[in-house]
Amino acid sequence: MTIDLSRGGSTAQRLEKELLRAIVSLELYPGVRLSEQEIAERYGVSRQPVREALIALSKQHFVEVLPQRGTIVVKISIAKMREARFLREVIESAVVRRACEEFDPASREKIDEALEAQARAAARSDSTAFKKFDEQFHIALAEGAGCPMAWSVVGNLKAHMDRACQLSLLNTASMQLLIEQHQAIIGAIDAGDPDAAEAAMNYHLTEILRVLPEIEKNHPDLFE
Repeated sequence: MTIDLSRGGSTAQRLEKELLRAIVSLELYPGVRLSEQEIAERYGVSRQPVREALIALSKQHFVEVLPQRGTIVVKISIAKMREARFLREVIESAVVRRACEEFDPASREKIDEALEAQARAAARSDSTAFKKFDEQFHIALAEGAGCPMAWSVVGNLKAHMDRACQLSLLNTASMQLLIEQHQAIIGAIDAGDPDAAEAAMNYHLTEILRVLPEIEKNHPDLFE
């Protein structure tokens, strides 16, 4: 496997993004040791960009360098999850309130497409595809409200929530529940009701906290 430099950014930046994707999708499990040499060989790069990527991920608290043990993937931090969720709520609540004032029709079509794609992913229990279309739903909300940069900020925050979210998508019922919450959000926006839209978004973003105790009970080794 090689890093595609045609998509922009330095080798280290592209590798950082790929390793972060592997961490939040749980391909790289919390507690696993990361070898610079093995990563370099897997992606067909030298060790220098690997080292730079791991330093960047360390600053974001996704990996940790331990004496005599090397670099490991850190366990899920509930404190960081809660902080990220709070900040995301602040931003996305403002987004949906603004969306109630005016919403781009093209983005509204993207919302329907994302919801339909989520339903198909849930029907085949495809959590990877479901998560992809979940992001497309939220991106379309921000774009439709005329503030696409909001999602750029959210995207950087939500990574600390994503591993627990991934664990919550292990059954179709959970996916269907999230689809219903998305429908409630866009329904309030269609009705031009900012209070209802904000309440629906806040309820949606609190879902991970409602299921967190069970996730932690079922996967205690993944949490700090």
